[in-house]
Amino acid sequence: ERQLLRFTQNLALLRLREAWAAALALNKPRYWHALANKAMQVMDVDMAIRVYRQIGDAGMVMGLESLKYMEDKNLLAGHIALLFMDYSMAQDLFLSSSRPLSALEMRRDLLHWDQALKLATTLSPASVPEISVEYAQQLEFKGEYENALKMYESALNAMDDEGNLLASDAQQTTCMAGIARCTLRLGDLRRGVRLARESNDKKLCRECAAILQSLKQWMEAASLFEIGDQYEKAAEIYIKQKDFSQASKIMGRVSLPKLHSMYGKACEQAGKFQDAAAAYKKAHDMDSVVRLCLSELNQPDRAFTLVRESGSSTGADMVAKYCQKHDDFRGAIEFLLMANRSEEAFALAKSHVCMDLYTSVLGDKISPDDAREVAHYYETQNELGSAGHFYSLCGQYNRALKLFLQCGSTEVDRAISVVGKARNDMLTHMLIDFLMGETDGQPKDPDYVYRLYLALGNYSEASKTAVIIASQEQSDGEYGRAHSVLSSAIGELESRGQYVSQQLRSMFVVLHSYQLVKKLARRGDHEGTARLLLRVAGHISKFPKHSVRILISTIIECQKSGLKAQAHEWATHVCSNADYKSDLNASKFKTKIQAIVRRPNLDSRPEAASPCPVSGLLIPATCLTCPTTKDSLPMCVCTGRHMELDDWCFCPVTNMPALYSEYVKYLNAEAEGKVEDVETAAAMATAKQGGRGMAKFRAAA
Repeated sequence: ERQLLRFTQNLALLRLREAWAAALALNKPRYWHALANKAMQVMDVDMAIRVYRQIGDAGMVMGLESLKYMEDKNLLAGHIALLFMDYSMAQDLFLSSSRPLSALEMRRDLLHWDQALKLATTLSPASVPEISVEYAQQLEFKGEYENALKMYESALNAMDDEGNLLASDAQQTTCMAGIARCTLRLGDLRRGVRLARESNDKKLCRECAAILQSLKQWMEAASLFEIGDQYEKAAEIYIKQKDFSQASKIMGRVSLPKLHSMYGKACEQAGKFQDAAAAYKKAHDMDSVVRLCLSELNQPDRAFTLVRESGSSTGADMVAKYCQKHDDFRGAIEFLLMANRSEEAFALAKSHVCMDLYTSVLGDKISPDDAREVAHYYETQNELGSAGHFYSLCGQYNRALKLFLQCGSTEVDRAISVVGKARNDMLTHMLIDFLMGETDGQPKDPDYVYRLYLALGNYSEASKTAVIIASQEQSDGEYGRAHSVLSSAIGELESRGQYVSQQLRSMFVVLHSYQLVKKLARRGDHEGTARLLLRVAGHISKFPKHSVRILISTIIECQKSGLKAQAHEWATHVCSNADYKSDLNASKFKTKIQAIVRRPNLDSRPEAASPCPVSGLLIPATCLTCPTTKDSLPMCVCTGRHMELDDWCFCPVTNMPALYSEYVKYLNAEAEGKVEDVETAAAMATAKQGGRGMAKFRAAA
């Protein structure tokens, strides 16, 4: 209470500094506002700024900062009155100050146009036109068109003491535009239209046209829209009012399809068919153009071309009826198909021997039902190749393949395509039997299928077909031929820069590992042999003809190389599998295998490790998967181990990667003995001549 008493007393005595100290102690908004108001009343701007800054009123602080150095007391008092929204007092103070124009500026800023005009007449006659224009625009916006018209005219006619017009050229233009608009709004259409035309202002013409359109003065609105470059709106009005002569003059400048369509219908009703067709074409209504070409213009060829280009089923239906009427059956078939009336088209094709046209129009988009009907027709005509093709399109792959194979070698391409689409083991075997010569006694090259795909550029199917052929060879126990197919396929694809599928490469890895087993065993590398046999044993289902023999070899080699745990694991697998019982009983290793199972020894020698070529981590030498990225690693074709960056070369014959040190050992070992395969002999000959690929590659630093 003591501080409150101190504050009120000092405030009443205008001792603002002491009141400030008391307000700090009280620190409540109402006391700060009371102090600010008192400071404003006594025009202590510095104290007012200080108080408003204390209470966080940035707007008042910024407003007062501009008044801080103002010396004219009346001018300062006027601005303070303006801040307190006492406009009458502010005006009186401004007028009595050294800058009376501030009163006019205040009224203009407040949009008090009547007071502003009165002040402008005495204080600044040159600003009368500008203020009048702004006032007129506000009145026009509010819909007070009569008063707005008076203001526009007043601004236009304002003169100085010497009789000179005060309005600038821009203001005169604005006034004339406002007068034209208000005149139209008030019903004086003739004067308003004349003013708009004489102004040569496209924007004003568009505004006046919109006003006339709202007043339903259509023709005047259209003419002004045309002057204002809004041809679409003008054309729409002309067409609706059926003024075709005016519409025709501007249709070339119209881009809206809807208007061209309206104009086309109007011309057609008036019998102007050429103009109607041109309008329909611009409207992208090709069906109407086709209709006119057939019924009115006698231009059937043009109609045919338009339907072929547009693909319209409605237009095709009209053309098909025209062709049937004029006995043009080939044309009727073509356009019936385009009109999705395939049953009628098929009947015509069958009765008039035009099936070739029927099928060429449909192409590969033929429906299964249509394809089946066509296939049956060709089969009755003994055209087996064509019949098979359409049976394949309707999904009857078995029947299609049989027909293709009856044609001999002439339809092998289509036969392969059917098998690729069918993905059916039975059909695959049927085709492979044909290629192997079991059906006609003429064996074909086992890699004929994928080479055919390579010639056609279908590398994906070539890879798939190579896998199919190799799988069949592998299932038949022809591992060498399967390996040859895969090796050749990989070489062909890589030489053409094509992607080798993971399935193809994985099959090659397993078969190549099996091929390396004998070579490593002959060189006395029992651990390497055992490791590769373990890899093959992991895919034993791919070797159905010799499963037991391979598993027995795996067990024996693991036992010899100290891999006791792996030997026991596979021995247990063989002895517990009833499917292997007969083959095991016939084996001379039966007793030894059973002994391994009865007296288990689970000791195992750890595999040597070498750095992964991708991650650099040490991994087992025969591991072909990167531990970090899980990607497949390239395999050395000499040892079956993964490649190493600092020991890398390529076989000069197959262009496959090999460990350089092991490749040299391999060639030397083969040179000492009898060379059994052509690839090894070629590699040895190339190495002796210093051929490409034998250079050791090094990783970049």
